Amino acid sequence: MAFTTDLAAKLTRDASTLPQTGLSGQWLQRLLDADLAAVHLFSRSARPKAIRFLAIGVSKLGNGWIYPILLTIVFLGLGWRGWHVVLLAAANAALLHILYPIIKRRFCRKRPFHVDQRLPSLLKTLDEHSFPSGHAMTLTGVLAPIVLAWPAMSLSAVLLVISMAWSRIATAHHYPSDVIAGVALGLGLAFPLSTYALALF
Repeated sequence: MAFTTDLAAKLTRDASTLPQTGLSGQWLQRLLDADLAAVHLFSRSARPKAIRFLAIGVSKLGNGWIYPILLTIVFLGLGWRGWHVVLLAAANAALLHILYPIIKRRFCRKRPFHVDQRLPSLLKTLDEHSFPSGHAMTLTGVLAPIVLAWPAMSLSAVLLVISMAWSRIATAHHYPSDVIAGVALGLGLAFPLSTYALALF
């Protein structure tokens, strides 16, 4: 699937100011094209009604509903000694959401369905901009202390993050680079902080 230079340049606020000729401009163009093409691929995966319902449901869980469920699972698995894990997960989420709006305002990246009208948005957005994915960021940050304190949850945590990442792209709210950045941001802050804090308990 081919996309125009102008269309790809709109994916980030600064893309149009970068040179579209030369090696760096060509690589940027290829990355932007691949990012948008991947959204089309993921969006097509959600065309069947049941899969579309799943994508919407997972995304809505990421709006906040998944966190009481995770809290319950932590207390069922770790008992009341899991309180420090829950507090640490909440602290990670709070710290990440201090950085999150700053990054969003800095990049001002338009969401895929705003850039390409052929992409259907399957549900309402919580904010205007695309980069990074707040859903992927927050879920990763919350899961980091859970996995560190309860390693048996590792596979479930990975599957949860992958499912959230897929749903955010399939609903045309994010590009793959958005969710990768969200996961990286969540891990980069929450993993070292959680490792240090859990060692104190």
